[in-house]
Amino acid sequence: MSKASTHSHQHDHDLTDEAHLHPGGEHCCSHHEIDLERWIVVYLVGGVLVLTTKIAEWSGAATEVASIPALVGALLLGFPLFKASVREIMRGRATSSTLASVAIIAAVATGEYVTGGFLAFILLIADQVVRRTASGAQRAIEQLVKLTPDTARIVEAGAEREVSLGEVRVGAVVRVRPGENLPVDGEVVTGSSSINQASLTGEAVPAEVQPGALVYAGTTNLTGSLDVRVTGVGGDTTIGKVTQLIREAESSRTPRQLLIEQVAAYFVPVAISTAGLVWYLMSQSSDPATAARATETAITVLIVVCPSALLLSSPTAMVAAFAAAARLGIMIKQTNYLESSANIDTVVLDKTGTITTGVFAVGRLAPADGVDGVDLLQSAADAEQQSNHPLAKSIIATARQARVTPANVEAYEEVHGRGVKARAEGGSEVLAGRAGWLTELKPEIREQVERVEKKIEGMTGVHVMRDGRYLGAVGLEDRVRSNAQVSVERLRELGVRQVLMFTGDRFEVAKRVGGVVGVDRVEAECLPEEKHDLIVQLVESGRRVMMVGDGINDGPSLATADVGVAMGLGGSDIATNSAGVALMRDDLSRVPFLIDLARKTRGVIVQNIVASIVIALIGLVLAATGSLAILFAVFYHFVGDVFVIANSFRLVRFGENYAESAQPETQERAERAPTMRRGATLTSPAGA
Repeated sequence: MSKASTHSHQHDHDLTDEAHLHPGGEHCCSHHEIDLERWIVVYLVGGVLVLTTKIAEWSGAATEVASIPALVGALLLGFPLFKASVREIMRGRATSSTLASVAIIAAVATGEYVTGGFLAFILLIADQVVRRTASGAQRAIEQLVKLTPDTARIVEAGAEREVSLGEVRVGAVVRVRPGENLPVDGEVVTGSSSINQASLTGEAVPAEVQPGALVYAGTTNLTGSLDVRVTGVGGDTTIGKVTQLIREAESSRTPRQLLIEQVAAYFVPVAISTAGLVWYLMSQSSDPATAARATETAITVLIVVCPSALLLSSPTAMVAAFAAAARLGIMIKQTNYLESSANIDTVVLDKTGTITTGVFAVGRLAPADGVDGVDLLQSAADAEQQSNHPLAKSIIATARQARVTPANVEAYEEVHGRGVKARAEGGSEVLAGRAGWLTELKPEIREQVERVEKKIEGMTGVHVMRDGRYLGAVGLEDRVRSNAQVSVERLRELGVRQVLMFTGDRFEVAKRVGGVVGVDRVEAECLPEEKHDLIVQLVESGRRVMMVGDGINDGPSLATADVGVAMGLGGSDIATNSAGVALMRDDLSRVPFLIDLARKTRGVIVQNIVASIVIALIGLVLAATGSLAILFAVFYHFVGDVFVIANSFRLVRFGENYAESAQPETQERAERAPTMRRGATLTSPAGA
């Protein structure tokens, strides 16, 4: 079970069989839609036929009959290029293959069969070298996310049997022994262990898992045996989606790539016109030697100006950037989200689970006058026992520690953005939630609520009312992430103009957290739809907004922002989440890294575009002046490709030594007072 396989991603073979993905989504290599492996015998025969004629020329036996093998060889070798050029023309994007085909046809039409044959043969071989280089880099990228085993041990009726991964279904129980990679996503049923999740999160410290914990395919079980109930197999696993996202990076067409394709399309008529003009001028020369070189020079021009390097400028950089991001647990859905991240000037952070850890602990029981603390905790547990909210789970955990057993609930209802309503056994109605909600329902308790609020100032309060009687509030505390302050400072270093915090929590709690982290403004007590409206206002005002949230309650806001970032491995579903980016680890420092990576990628793409155009222009001048022999021109044709691929894949190593930095929070920072408001009315601070 420990051996690796490509069971759910059958693309490793495709990478060498089909080569690169064209930016438009069709399969093609960096130059031509060819498949050298499947036709290797035909191409070798073509090469031998061309060589036969050349040997005949060297031996002085050159005749019209002796030139026939070269003609046949040139046509055989040129066939894949002719076929690819027809596809390009049918798609309305005549580029590299078309120019190469025109050059070969021109050589054959003028009787230069050997030249045409050698030209096609060298193009095929050199192209294969470039393809091998790029596909090797692609394979290196996929090693970053590891491959999952191709078999699994199914546990049925206490017995286990090994099956192929294709036979495993959701709901089955799989056993994973120490030292083995997990073959599936799932939930631990029995056992405890340490799991190395570095392939997904970029975090070297193993995660400790117990029954109920979520585990993921491609990660490594280190210490104990685990039985895991399957929730995802193959392409539906988190690591399967990661691999697919990296592959899709090469086929995505951003606005920049569309512009590149439009520019590249002009190369063909310009190249053909230039070659024709060069041929005409040289053929009209009074110097016989110059006139004799007219056809060869024109063919050389066609070869060196092929725009293949230009077409590779963006896709190769995007693939490398996706790999660099994946190594640190940043999963990007589409290339346009990476491109948009480079232009971000406003970052909006959710509080709970984003700036803070989202792990609440009951800090204080604040009963109302005449109410016992045990009665308050009992009623809070009765109301919250069916809720999945982090606050509810903390209350239930505290109740269990205090040996308080929640009463059976006959009816339960969650009131959106306000709290929960439950009818306990015996008909007693219990409400738990925001103070504002309870005072709306019963205004006469306002003074009691205000007194209780003072007792839990700075904490998140869950207020409780039973059968119309206000009982008080449970105060809960949520710790600020250790690197939140440093991450906000890094965002400012990158030129982000505003860092905002939107939260549904109480103003007092939001003020404390905002002061610790040092955000520019806080919007507190926001309902999910109010957060969404605030994001809309920012976007409509011309801000380029990145929203960072938990990906569940913040779904509409994440979808509306220019770039939505969902925090957390356990809560993120890359395929369906509203966010364009998912962080596989709850680490806020990945947000400034994403922006930095996006800007580095943009710079690399610009370098690629400029270099490919300059190389093509230099080649054009050398070819047009006859300073570049035709065989050297073939190799020069690949100079741009090699530069673009090498320059792009520098990004793979970007962030390789990246480590989060955390600094102690100071009282001075904690007392800093950012611009804050209760509610959801957005007003830009001065100078924004």
